[in-house]
Amino acid sequence: MSAALRQGPRLIVEAPLLWGHMDSLIFLGFAVAYLALLIWGVSLLFARRRAVVSDLTLLVVLGLVYDNTVIGLGATIGEGDVLEGLNSARYWLHAFLTPLLVLVAWHVLIRTGVRWARPIWVAVVALGVTAALIIYEVIVGALPMQLVARWEFGALSYSNENAPDGPPIMVLVVALALVVAGTVAWVRARWPWLTVVTVLMVAGSAVTLPVPSAAIVNAFELILLLGIVATIAFQDRISARRAPEAQHPDS
Repeated sequence: MSAALRQGPRLIVEAPLLWGHMDSLIFLGFAVAYLALLIWGVSLLFARRRAVVSDLTLLVVLGLVYDNTVIGLGATIGEGDVLEGLNSARYWLHAFLTPLLVLVAWHVLIRTGVRWARPIWVAVVALGVTAALIIYEVIVGALPMQLVARWEFGALSYSNENAPDGPPIMVLVVALALVVAGTVAWVRARWPWLTVVTVLMVAGSAVTLPVPSAAIVNAFELILLLGIVATIAFQDRISARRAPEAQHPDS
């Protein structure tokens, strides 16, 4: 879902000397932040002692650790087949992992106690939408990609010259699913943050910020994933409180 993956064909731009490798450092900072977020998510899984569907978020976070690390180290690795191959993997990971957030949104609804989300047909729909988004991203993004080296604000990466025009359909569908789940969590559990971070991510991606950096917009993506993991932690706490009540309903 990173901005580097969503943008279309662009000219190769030499970084201003004043900023040097500023964006490379920002991307590496994001990679460290995602690694910390991944550790938090894994700690939640171990504390719960069982995996749940929402833990698919960890695969998305792992993909973003890789994504930001590759861009951050691009200037150090330099142009060539190695960096091009590493960047190619970024697009494939984006296609296969980001749609998993639709299933995460569905499971947030389940854990919030929404009855209409429980029937098997709803799970089938969520799986179908996820699979359709993956297939779409592979067909329009990953398979036809033609990578071109691009310098921008001191960061070197390979952009897809055959990126589809128009709005990022997959990202918008994922965002819609998260907004629905977040709104329900807001109303039923007084937890507004999933909705807030999703709206922030969509708004931040649509606005051109007046800063000399192409990396900074990815902060909105980090905020989104932070909000999703925080939602998982919140629902874990709710489940932990309800467990004793379920064992002793008369107490």
